[in-house]
Amino acid sequence: MDTPRRNPRAGGRRRGTATTPERVVNYRQLRHPFTPQAVFSEDRIAALHEAALRVLQELGMRVLLPEARDILRAAGARVVEDMVFIGRDMAAAALDTAPASIRLRAANPLREQIYEDGALLFTPGSGCPNVTDLARGRRPGSLESYEETLKLQQSYDVIHVLGPSAEPQDIAPHLRHYAMMKAQMTLCDKPMFIYARGGGQVEQSLDMIRIGLNLSESDFSDGVWAITVINSNSPRVLDNPMAKGLIDFARAGQMSVITPFCLAGAMAPVTVAGALTLQHAEALAGITLVQMTRAGAPISYGGFSSNVDMKSGAPAFGTPEHVKMQIGAGQLARFIGLPWRSAAGSASNVADMQAATENNMGLWGGLMGNATMNVHSAGWLEGGLSFGYEKFINDVEALQTIAELCVRPEADADAIGFEAIAEVEPSGHFFAAAQTMARYSTAFYAPLVADLNNFGTWEAGGAQNSTQRAKAIWQINLANFTPPPHGAEAGERLAGYISSKSAMGGAAPMD
Repeated sequence: MDTPRRNPRAGGRRRGTATTPERVVNYRQLRHPFTPQAVFSEDRIAALHEAALRVLQELGMRVLLPEARDILRAAGARVVEDMVFIGRDMAAAALDTAPASIRLRAANPLREQIYEDGALLFTPGSGCPNVTDLARGRRPGSLESYEETLKLQQSYDVIHVLGPSAEPQDIAPHLRHYAMMKAQMTLCDKPMFIYARGGGQVEQSLDMIRIGLNLSESDFSDGVWAITVINSNSPRVLDNPMAKGLIDFARAGQMSVITPFCLAGAMAPVTVAGALTLQHAEALAGITLVQMTRAGAPISYGGFSSNVDMKSGAPAFGTPEHVKMQIGAGQLARFIGLPWRSAAGSASNVADMQAATENNMGLWGGLMGNATMNVHSAGWLEGGLSFGYEKFINDVEALQTIAELCVRPEADADAIGFEAIAEVEPSGHFFAAAQTMARYSTAFYAPLVADLNNFGTWEAGGAQNSTQRAKAIWQINLANFTPPPHGAEAGERLAGYISSKSAMGGAAPMD
């Protein structure tokens, strides 16, 4: 195993000495540090919203699940076969009851989040069928890699909500949710994720949360213990499992994140404004279904719109259009008064400069758009086809840099430093100044991966690039991993339930 320059420490701490303090930061609950940006004027945002309402009322959504159509019909929608036409009054009523602030619960109360406008949450790259790292290469996701990626997520405070980074394909689909929920509760103590793959799996996953964390019914009902991501099938289709997921989560009081995936030029109009209009219409349809199922149910507005490469048709991320859509989506979310979800991501096949640039531009798009939650913030490669261990570590460096921006710099008399400036003669240096000596151990962020040595020292140390250094860091993370205190008890509580349900055949995923 390679050895990094220092032991990586969650939260970006720098060791102090016997006479100097240790730098300690809190990345667990972040707030946006900057004013939200805009790419459209207020009247154009109103025009996009109006156009989206016209799409719902005049063009409609194809809703494949009969139960969903029945709910919407009963609430006043016009239904013609599998097409549902939602009037503007219905959409407005849904927005009136959708909550603007949602409590995300966690096994560790210190990990809880308030999901609202102004909050800043990051989740890892998720939904990947493959994983890749320098030690073992690219391979299908397994239970082992799923658990490893959870350990990496748990290791860094700047990852706020868990995500299914690697799909455990070595477990049959009708049993997979048992292993996924057990691993989240035994290895982590953060807000959890559940796939919406049919009512049976959702119900059993929520049962496991109650059992594993030993929750009373009143405690389970006090806030959100799990989230799911619901992707509409652009353009204008809500399929069976996604519609069922919205209904199941609404009835259970858990949070759905409705997320159209509108790629301009392919599944959406080729313009930024056109793609955002379609995204907004599909999101409003999902919000309406949730609120018509249960008024006040937790729901997040979401968007994951970008463009395609018009030569190959491949999805692109971190592009100027992607960033413009993120900022525009943030404007639309604020227009309707809801917190929202954005996403970073990368189309690169390896953890190279392209991967870093694409992901970092997506992070900055979410930051400028004031996104409440940024999904796929760390580790996502190949447009979501693989999760990279080294990519995850390098992306965490970017996330921790953003987290540092959430703390405003001091500007009192000592920080302004007139005395320090007076102490140092012209052409002198500040290394030994009294202010420097008092503050040096806590003054600056300590890089997780970056090597700040000069060329000679770097070369003598092995001339490793950041991907190679990241390999050593994730290996140490896994080797030194300690489960949270509640993990063993949660596993013991779940054992009987999992054994019994597995013997009964599990729960088949919904087609």
